[in-house]
Amino acid sequence: MWQLSENSSLPIYLQIVDLIETKIMNGELLPEEKLPPERQLAELFGVNRSTVVRALDELTARAVIIRKQGSGTTVNAEKWGLFAGQSTNWRHYLTQGGFTPAVPYIRQAGVMERVDTERVIDAATGELPLEMTPKMETPSLSWQSFIAEEQLEDEAGYRPLRETIQKQMKAAYGLNSRPEQIFITSGAQQALFLITQCLLKPGDAVAIESPSYFYSLSLFQSAGLRIFALPMDADGVIISELRDLYHKHRVKMVFVNPTFQNPTGLVMSLERRKELVKICAHLQIPIVEDDPFSELAALDKDIPVPLKQLDADNVLYIGSLSKIMGSTTRIGWLIGPTAVIERLALARQEMDFGLSIFPQVLANSVLNTSGYSAHLKQLHQVLEKRRDDLIEAFETILPNELEFIRPKGGFHLWVKLPIEFRSIRDFDIFLAHDLLVMPGFLFGVKEAVIRVTYARLKKREAVQVAKILQQIIMEKKCDEA
Repeated sequence: MWQLSENSSLPIYLQIVDLIETKIMNGELLPEEKLPPERQLAELFGVNRSTVVRALDELTARAVIIRKQGSGTTVNAEKWGLFAGQSTNWRHYLTQGGFTPAVPYIRQAGVMERVDTERVIDAATGELPLEMTPKMETPSLSWQSFIAEEQLEDEAGYRPLRETIQKQMKAAYGLNSRPEQIFITSGAQQALFLITQCLLKPGDAVAIESPSYFYSLSLFQSAGLRIFALPMDADGVIISELRDLYHKHRVKMVFVNPTFQNPTGLVMSLERRKELVKICAHLQIPIVEDDPFSELAALDKDIPVPLKQLDADNVLYIGSLSKIMGSTTRIGWLIGPTAVIERLALARQEMDFGLSIFPQVLANSVLNTSGYSAHLKQLHQVLEKRRDDLIEAFETILPNELEFIRPKGGFHLWVKLPIEFRSIRDFDIFLAHDLLVMPGFLFGVKEAVIRVTYARLKKREAVQVAKILQQIIMEKKCDEA
């Protein structure tokens, strides 16, 4: 915090000098980090701007900071190391690391979601609210019982859970797999992380359908991969575009989310699925199929079978319980060739010594209860109702203003707005109206589109979302006029 001590006998400008030097020494201000503008510092300290200028002049004379006209004031990287006792230049490591920090929009949205829960409408979080998680009791097991279950676990996970997943995938889709082809992970993102780190190398080209939530994950950049957008139409990824990408860039892997695609909600047609697995098999390009809504999709007989069922050898299939049982479940699975599963399992073992037995035992217990099927059906009904309520609110309050396709399932509505956004910062208008949505730039597109998540919206909140969008559209149109 930029707050001066109330007990100091030093002149105020020296108190400011002391505070900034202390922040640098403690690592709160890193080398090359920019300080707030003079006017803002004066407001924070509650002093005249001339006092701040005098303090900054003193720090400049000591070579603690560097002031450049038009560029602002930054911590001197060279002096910082001496000043802080030869401390490491963490700014260098932070900027060179593979994982990029969250964009300001996401950081601010996260703060608002945590701090202003009562005031903010959350149509961004792609997770189940508490009231929609399973209302089932977990088994009463002693600590020793859990420890004993570790005897049934190896590097690929808890075997009874793998057998349960095998049976469920067989019953739902006729997918034939063996327990040794199933790898339990701590969610879908761990599976993606292991794939990018262990099966690909820096510089490899990958094709990702566009738009896609994959673009919001830094794990692809951290692996040094070259990412190429794979355009879609109403039936899914465009095969001719994939063929062109392969010949131009030697694509090594394709990442798709064919069922209730995030963010569009689209379902790839069966014909397009067959074309995709055929061309990828011909070109020898593995497919990573992310299918977080598989359990819900299985309730709808009109939804095509997974790509994995069409080509068991060339598809790595990722499933998850987070969209069904809540994000804290942290249970996912990867189905693939035995050799791939063994490689990834050993890599995970070296990284974190395996997965905790507790969530695996609990998940297996819940999946085998009679109440699980009832939960799926109820969840399916609630999601359909919330989807319909949001669409009704849009059609009533904003008739003919918004463009969207009615999703067959999932959590999201992909909405094109009748306005223009010239920069990423324009999307801050949603935050200013206490509405959390996911803007299109997070999914790799530049148009004025947003992902509205209806899973957490009751009917009253759906109406509020429509009214806020109406107000934003009116304001933007007035600005453009």
